[in-house]
Amino acid sequence: MNISVCGIDCDACKFKLQGKCQTCRIVAKNGQCVWGGRCDTHDCATNQGLPHCGKCAKFPCEQLLNIHKSENPDGGLIEIENLKNML
Repeated sequence: MNISVCGIDCDACKFKLQGKCQTCRIVAKNGQCVWGGRCDTHDCATNQGLPHCGKCAKFPCEQLLNIHKSENPDGGLIEIENLKNML
């Protein structure tokens, strides 16, 4: 499984499947998002020297929970579990 910094399963992500993204670990090393602009969550983890949000002392923080709630009908539970499994 190819998990993003915020816990998304990149191998199942519609953007990767559509060829619009190669995953944040490859194309967004500087926080550049597939949708343009910067990813604050990616920046937060990398600025702390963390490989992903699951390694953060504040995990799961409000920022992480909010981005997944806005994008997922399950509120990001799958992504949070993905990160927990990487610990």
